Amino acid sequence: MGIGSAALLVSAGVASGLAGSIAGLASLFSYPALLAVGLPPVAANVTNTVALFSNTVGTAAGSRTELRGQRDRLLRLAAIAALGGAVGAALLLGTPSSAFEAVVPWLIALGSVLILVRDPLRRLIASRSRPLAHTARPTLPLACAVLLVGLYGGYFGAASGVLMLAVLSLTATEPLPVTNAVKNIATGAANVTAAVAYVAIAPVNWPAAATLGLGALLGSWLGPLAVRRLPETPLRIAIALGGLALAVSLWR
Repeated sequence: MGIGSAALLVSAGVASGLAGSIAGLASLFSYPALLAVGLPPVAANVTNTVALFSNTVGTAAGSRTELRGQRDRLLRLAAIAALGGAVGAALLLGTPSSAFEAVVPWLIALGSVLILVRDPLRRLIASRSRPLAHTARPTLPLACAVLLVGLYGGYFGAASGVLMLAVLSLTATEPLPVTNAVKNIATGAANVTAAVAYVAIAPVNWPAAATLGLGALLGSWLGPLAVRRLPETPLRIAIALGGLALAVSLWR
């Protein structure tokens, strides 16, 4: 790997860590960077999943304040999401690469649109749902929703954090940084499960995964700090517009 490719992957990793921990859209930076350094689509996806394991580590370290008292909730949600991630990984590995290449732009576009409409979606959910204590056991609809988001995260994952954030808004009324921190751990569980499967049987590019993961570790540690202190909306809109531009470029 050349110096230029390594610098691109580290930079993309930092951006992915920030975007993933703040807006749930890490793959919109990391995945195209892996394509840019020459990895084919499926190899880029599995390498991306392995590299973004560091996102979970970084966000957990950066969100210790928000995660206090959340242990039981995290264990339940992570177990459900991890099961979904395993199913998603199996789906990816059993799907022809041509089918994966065809569906990726649609997944990216969906994630970008969800980023743009996140706040109205959250308000709609809040207006139609009954808040539950955050220590309550997941209801069947909530468990199914977390399972499906985990499946999506294991398969590709762009905007899986946005979907998980919307789902978790049904479980409790709490500050956004807390919900965001729980979301990061739940989606991270799906990602880690898929990464284990990919390490065993998929074409992971280890130099690229390590380089990207190093940047993602830093970015994801800084992300929760940004959520506490910086206005989120301009960054979220910029990420969404960049994702839509990427989707359009991949359709061509």
